[in-house]
Amino acid sequence: MQTVLITGASSGFGAACARAFAKLGWRLVLTARRKGVLDELERELAPLAPVHVLALDVRDRAAVEATLSSLPSEFSEVDLLVNSAGLALGLEPAHKASLDDWDTMVDTNIKGVMYCTRALLPGMVARNRGHIVNIGSVAGSWPYPGGNVYGGTKAFVQQFSRNLRADLLGTAVRVTNIEPGMAETEFSKVRFKGNEEQAQRVYTGTEPLVAQDIADIVVWVSTLPSRVNINSIEVMSVSQSWAPLAVHREK
Repeated sequence: MQTVLITGASSGFGAACARAFAKLGWRLVLTARRKGVLDELERELAPLAPVHVLALDVRDRAAVEATLSSLPSEFSEVDLLVNSAGLALGLEPAHKASLDDWDTMVDTNIKGVMYCTRALLPGMVARNRGHIVNIGSVAGSWPYPGGNVYGGTKAFVQQFSRNLRADLLGTAVRVTNIEPGMAETEFSKVRFKGNEEQAQRVYTGTEPLVAQDIADIVVWVSTLPSRVNINSIEVMSVSQSWAPLAVHREK
């Protein structure tokens, strides 16, 4: 039986991944800040698979190191890390954006991925098996107005994933960066700080990706033969594509 540790498991892509791997009978280590939501998820999934939940803020380096180094023996050999914890805050242009929001995105999307990966990677290398799946974004490759620091953090995830692959040459540890486009989860609700109406306008008239779409991809890349490494996948809804290059014209 294999073990998966999923960050940001209380909602969105993380929760969908938890349900998908529970159906496969994998051991689940589920982390998020909202312990109450994790407890509900544990009650839902426990009939399908062993579940261990942890209230954890991935921005807290000391907590990540202490928590992930002291997992119960049944869950301690993590075969798959899904770095799903992440967020976007605000859509203001850079000269108006909140520095507090920028700090939160850097601390979560960059440092959280670093801390969790560094905590579990030595064990994977020692066992010569394992897989890191990072949830990036199309924003890591393609800019848009207001994407400023969020896009920068996801560009880090993209390049960090590539460099992990380079460092791990000669081992059997795999690394994949999955880069979703527009997806209807709590993402926009978080971005707009609980403004449901503003969040819903993002998806009006479209058929966006849903969390299960990404979970299906995570399961696929992680259950391929061990000789296969999917380096990266960029995935969009058919409702989304690239726009013409912007041109400012004087009136």
